[in-house]
Amino acid sequence: MRKINYPLLTGMYTCLLAFLLLSSSCRQATNHKQHHSAKTGSAEIKYAKGFAIDYYDGYKLVSVYSGFGPTADTAQYVLLAKGAKAPEGFPKSQLISIPVKRLVAMSSTHVAQADFAGVSDDIIGLGSFKYISSAVVRKNIAAGKVRDVGVDGTMNDEMLISMKPGLVIVMGNPDAKYSKYETLTRAGVPVMLNSEWLETSPLGRAEWVKVMAALTNTEDVVDQKFDAIEKEYHRLAEIGRHAKDKPTLISGMPFKGVWNVPDGDSYMAEFYKDAGTNYKWRNVKGKGSLALNFETVAPEALKADYWLNVGYVDSKKDIRATDVRYADFKPFKTGKIFNYNKRVNDLGSNDYWESGSVSPHLILADLIRILHPELLPQHQLFYYKQLN
Repeated sequence: MRKINYPLLTGMYTCLLAFLLLSSSCRQATNHKQHHSAKTGSAEIKYAKGFAIDYYDGYKLVSVYSGFGPTADTAQYVLLAKGAKAPEGFPKSQLISIPVKRLVAMSSTHVAQADFAGVSDDIIGLGSFKYISSAVVRKNIAAGKVRDVGVDGTMNDEMLISMKPGLVIVMGNPDAKYSKYETLTRAGVPVMLNSEWLETSPLGRAEWVKVMAALTNTEDVVDQKFDAIEKEYHRLAEIGRHAKDKPTLISGMPFKGVWNVPDGDSYMAEFYKDAGTNYKWRNVKGKGSLALNFETVAPEALKADYWLNVGYVDSKKDIRATDVRYADFKPFKTGKIFNYNKRVNDLGSNDYWESGSVSPHLILADLIRILHPELLPQHQLFYYKQLN
C-alpha cells in the first residue's frame, strides 16, 4: 500500500503537499512587535486547524497557518474599516477593507461560505461558472453581473485589476507560488488564501465560514447558524455512533488504475465513523487518501454491505460498463449503491461540493439514513441518491 497525502475533494486537488504553498511560498513572518491597539478578543474556533481570528481595537487580524498550526510562516491579514488607519507592526501583512463588498471567489466552497453569510450577492467574479450551484450567484451570472476571471494559475490579472474587487479568495494547489499574485497585490487587490480543503474534520471544514464572517462583518448571524449546525451534527453523530449494527462499506471507484480510499484521519473517514460503520481503513494513519489497486479493494467489495461515493457514474449500468467485475460486488447485487449526486444541476454542478462543505449535518443525516434507515425514518436524502 502506498500512501498519498491529499484530501478528498472534487478531485481537482489531489495532493496534500499543497501545504507547501503556505510554508514555502507564502512566508510572512509572524510579527513580534508589540501591537499598538489593545486586543479585545478572539473568535472561538473549535474544529478548524488552519486559521485564527483575533480582534483588536480598530481592526481584526486573520492568521492562516502553513500546515496545521501557528508558525513563523503564518500568513496574516489585517482587516480594517474603510478609511481607518493601518496599525503599525504588520509590514508584510495584506490590508483588507471591510466589510468586503466586491468579492472574487475561485472555488465553489467560497461561494458556499458567502451564501452561508448572506453575502453571495456581493460576488462579482468566479474562477469558473461551471461548478456553481448557488441560486443567487447563477442569477447574477445570467444578468451579466459576475465575470469569469479564469481558474487559479491562469487568472486574467488585467481584468481583475479593472474590476477593483475588495478581495480575491484563492485556493492552494500543489505547484502554486504565492508570488504569482504579486501583480494583483501590487495593484492594490488583496488576495487571501483559503485552505478549508486541508481540514480533517467535517465541522473543521465548515468552520471556515467564520473567516467569511470576519471579512463581511456578519459574525453574529454566522456564529448563530454555525452553532445550530454544530449542535445538530453532534446530535446525529450520537445516534450514528451508537447504532447497534455497524455495516461495512467501500468508497469510491478506481481512476487510472488507482483506487483512492479515505485515510483513517480524513474528514470522510470521520463521517463514516459518526454514521456508525465498520470502515476497513479506519485505523490507517493519514489525513488524505490511501492509494490502492483493484486487487486490494476487491476482496472487501465482494462482501461489503454498501458502496458509497462512486463518482461520476449515475446508474448500475454505468458502473458495469466501466468494469464488468464490479457486478460481482455484493452491494451491486443487493442494490445498495449510493452516490452524492442527487443535487446536480443542468450545468453539471454538484451541490454536494458546494453547500455540502458548510452543511456537514445534512451529509451525516444522509449517511445515517442510508446505513441505518430505521434510525432516521423521516429523513429524506438531500445530497445522496440510490443508483438503480
